[in-house]
Amino acid sequence: MKTNLKTGDAREETPQGVTIKTEKELTYMWEAGQVVAKTHQVLKGAIQPGISTKELDTIAEREIRALGAIPAFKGYRGFPGTLCVSVNDEIVHGIPSKRTVKEGDLVSLDLGAIVGGLYGDAAVTWPVGVVSEKLVELLKVGEASLYAGIRKSLPGNRIGDVSNAIQREIEGSGSYGIVREYVGHGIGRQLHEQPSVPNFGVAGRGMQLRTNMAIAIEPMVNLGTHETTLLEDDWTVKTVDGSYSVHFEHTVIIAEDGPIVTTRLEQ
Repeated sequence: MKTNLKTGDAREETPQGVTIKTEKELTYMWEAGQVVAKTHQVLKGAIQPGISTKELDTIAEREIRALGAIPAFKGYRGFPGTLCVSVNDEIVHGIPSKRTVKEGDLVSLDLGAIVGGLYGDAAVTWPVGVVSEKLVELLKVGEASLYAGIRKSLPGNRIGDVSNAIQREIEGSGSYGIVREYVGHGIGRQLHEQPSVPNFGVAGRGMQLRTNMAIAIEPMVNLGTHETTLLEDDWTVKTVDGSYSVHFEHTVIIAEDGPIVTTRLEQ
């Protein structure tokens, strides 16, 4: 989603404006993340040729509310849907509509949920039916880069360590475009908090990660150039060259025993 940097009570923040969550807040974040994970699981089963992006949006809102949460995106800065649905060369922030998906498409779904005033946010890109081998590889690279960043999300590490791990994973896998204008972000009491979490950078630089911070890591990887363009709806972002794009995201709590991925479905 579009970045809107807000923070909570300044007395509980670091000097950089990053919120450090209480144990109660972390519990709510976990619950919100599990709502997001469960909703994504339902959407995965619903994606098939002929379904409209609006139908997917309806399913997402129904599931989030049925689980006792509030859709985080609906109405956010005027966004009309619960779900961002971006297809093929659309990178992020696609608006749900009557458009239907077809065999061979890539469909990126981004959604958030609120529980107890705390947020969870995650995105995943799914193939519709059988897709080409180069798209299968693109999907693998996008997801692998997300987990490369998550592995570096440790107390004492810096944002640059996370960003560099993502970049190295992508660049080591081929000639892909790493989206630069849209990045990950802090999350917790607001959907978007400090710090920004780029998908490229220099290890050892940037803000230091602290226990009970939370970040949303979300690499966006293009099959072609990294360049983007914003459509007239002022939301949908596409690749300039028309190449396909994938988007993967998880909400991650920085913890002493290792990163806690709130939006990964608990088995």
